Amino acid sequence: MSKPIVAIVGRPNVGKSTLFNKIAGERISIVEDKPGVTRDRIYTEVEWLSYNFTLIDTGGIEPVSEDLIPSQMRRQAELAMETADVIVFVTDGRVGLTNVDRDVAELLRKTKKPVIVALNKVDTKNQSEYFYEFYELGMGDPVEISASLGLGTGDLLDEVVKHFNNDAMDEYEDDVTKVAIIGKPNVGKSSIVNRILGEDRVIVSDIAGTTRDAIDTPFTAGDDKYVLIDTAGIRRKSKVKENVEKYSVIRAIAAVQKADVCLLVIDATEGVTEQDKKIAGYSHENGKGMVIVINKWDIVDKNTNTMNEFIKEVRNELTYISYAPILFVSALTGQRMNKMLESVKCVSNQNAMRIPTGSLNEVIGEAILLNQAPSDKGRRLKVFYATQASVKPPTFILFVNDKELMHFSYLRYLENKVRENFGFEGTPIRFILRKKTRRD
Repeated sequence: MSKPIVAIVGRPNVGKSTLFNKIAGERISIVEDKPGVTRDRIYTEVEWLSYNFTLIDTGGIEPVSEDLIPSQMRRQAELAMETADVIVFVTDGRVGLTNVDRDVAELLRKTKKPVIVALNKVDTKNQSEYFYEFYELGMGDPVEISASLGLGTGDLLDEVVKHFNNDAMDEYEDDVTKVAIIGKPNVGKSSIVNRILGEDRVIVSDIAGTTRDAIDTPFTAGDDKYVLIDTAGIRRKSKVKENVEKYSVIRAIAAVQKADVCLLVIDATEGVTEQDKKIAGYSHENGKGMVIVINKWDIVDKNTNTMNEFIKEVRNELTYISYAPILFVSALTGQRMNKMLESVKCVSNQNAMRIPTGSLNEVIGEAILLNQAPSDKGRRLKVFYATQASVKPPTFILFVNDKELMHFSYLRYLENKVRENFGFEGTPIRFILRKKTRRD
């Protein structure tokens, strides 16, 4: 299920980054009392009233400026507004409505997105003397806040989540497998989409970053229904110079959240890079099934051990996703492309698999007999009972006598035993430790 995206926008120096940091609960954006400090959109994951959403901070909008940096910041904010489901329009409650605010409001009206006007810097319980001016914008009741003090931010977030459309969070039926194609720019993601579909549904170019958005393409293969989500290439922040590519990162992360299975595309001529590890982390942390796709295998010089050596490199570099199957393909020639949907279907089923409680406890019990649980200061870990709590990803609860006695290496041992007996190929599995009480 894709998370809603909320963009914070407004003219320079009204406190957007301060609000972003207050909501995020940590100092993420650079805050300085000087216009134009925030030049890149920054994003974070936020939870409020059981809602999870992505919050985007933007640079200040100066609609009429043609200076290079202000114009780029304006474009950044416009792209964030296009991406967002809800927009928070921050204004200065000490200054009142300005002409720039009116110009920004005009841009916001064109988006046809829900907009909440926040009057910032109202640091007392007294209403801003300029409060009623903002009704001129025709955007509903303004919400008075003090981002620096945290006053009114709860009321603001209450208004934000009212606009989340739960019915539209996942527009596809349960029997549709959603597949996100993720990876760095220019590794062949769009070519893979086109090869799977058998037609040129996505523009393919050797220019990095050609795909600017996340593109959904529904299709069927036999009796199975799929949606392919082709995403723009994700780059390291230091390499992201073009505004549109920064926008694409948000879309790519949203695509991962939306997907059931992620195809991580790696360039065979480059091997596993640091950025590949970070991209894989997006999928792993969100509990998605994964298939590692090594593309451009046709142009690699090979000997009898080349594939085994490459597999070893992938496993060494991506140790935390050792569960993911690896495919060596060529989108250009079609080599092994026929196996891709088979892997996707298998991983999707594994990601949604449930294990009978009796079988699970039998495997856990045998594992403990084979390798005694750890102890500390005379106290030994006891695992009383195990049960599966949920799927996507498969999540298990272990009832124990003391959570502090569970060493991470022993938990990994139990995970490996579960995988040996039940599979779970291509999917992360999670364990939740819970201390057993008399009620349990």
